[in-house]
Amino acid sequence: MSITRDALQTGLQRSALAFRGYNTTNIGRSQELLAHPAYGPTVRQFLTRGSAIASDATGRVIDLVDRVEQQQETALETYSDAISLIVSMELAQLELLQQFFGIDYQLANLMYGYSLGEISAVIAGGAHAIEGPLSVLLKLADDAVELAHDVTLGVLFSRGPALSMAAVQGECLRINNAGQGVVDVSAYLSPNSLLIMGQNDTLDRLKAALEQTFSHRVYLRKNKDSWPPMHTCIVWERSISNRAAVMMHTIPGGFEPTRPDVFSLVTGRVEYRDHTTRDVLCRWIDHPQRLWDAVYETLKRGLETVIHVGPAPNLIPATFERLRVDVEGQTRGSIGMRALSNIIRRPWLSAILPSRTALLRAPHVQHLILENWLLEQTIA
Repeated sequence: MSITRDALQTGLQRSALAFRGYNTTNIGRSQELLAHPAYGPTVRQFLTRGSAIASDATGRVIDLVDRVEQQQETALETYSDAISLIVSMELAQLELLQQFFGIDYQLANLMYGYSLGEISAVIAGGAHAIEGPLSVLLKLADDAVELAHDVTLGVLFSRGPALSMAAVQGECLRINNAGQGVVDVSAYLSPNSLLIMGQNDTLDRLKAALEQTFSHRVYLRKNKDSWPPMHTCIVWERSISNRAAVMMHTIPGGFEPTRPDVFSLVTGRVEYRDHTTRDVLCRWIDHPQRLWDAVYETLKRGLETVIHVGPAPNLIPATFERLRVDVEGQTRGSIGMRALSNIIRRPWLSAILPSRTALLRAPHVQHLILENWLLEQTIA
């Protein structure tokens, strides 16, 4: 059942805003929002502003309005377009929420975003205007794309115990030390799954090394698409982190706390409260994304609703959905063979439930895809 406008407004203080990041598809329902008789002019303003920022930063003509109207998806080669499109649409969706329904998203309890979504959250929270952080990313986007040519993305996971992130990072360092390619953890998705990016055959070498390190079996599922190796030390090869830091010296803002708090996936805690904003944004470039920490923070705070912002958000909703299924499977039924088999299948979950009982709340959290909700509403 859809959440009503009144319920959404009164429940904001018990809600988190979750912003999506870059993906292989990035338009979602933006064309419908742009063509909407009421929403259209506002969406066009945000896309036009994003186009101007991207065109100025890259020296190329970028027209996000035309891209959305034609429903022309982005590709790796148009990574700059994707960056500007995602941030522009996330901010546009929040503006629509406030402009047409009087819902002040800054009254929410918490905000966070996966990858590029954290940049949108920092802008939405008022720490920086969109031109600052977005311009920095756009000026470095082509270098990130060029680094993607020999990089493979994979999901490393276990169907048994939790994966030790420290152990995985240690093996990455040993492989990197051999001088035949760089591999690094890009995201901590859950206690039993990590996102890895590696050059050449480093993913295969990492998996082989981990089979000797862990007593349990690990699996590696490679992705067929090419991805800019953000949130890994691979970006050091083009000095992307340091160059971004130099540019961030002079971007306006960054001295006031965000409203609401932004939980950073860089550090796994609330950040952007004072002058540390630039430091965290710089580390955002080459540090792994701690998505699981944000999921747990949502549940620990007892939040009742997660509002997913951006075009067709998928990773964060999918992470919560997998946790819901696992928790329900872990707790369903009475003591007996069925309950025992559930525990055997999810030892990583049974190991942490006693100390992290907040995870039991996962099945009770409501999830709202903001672009869907906006298009479902009747505008007088």
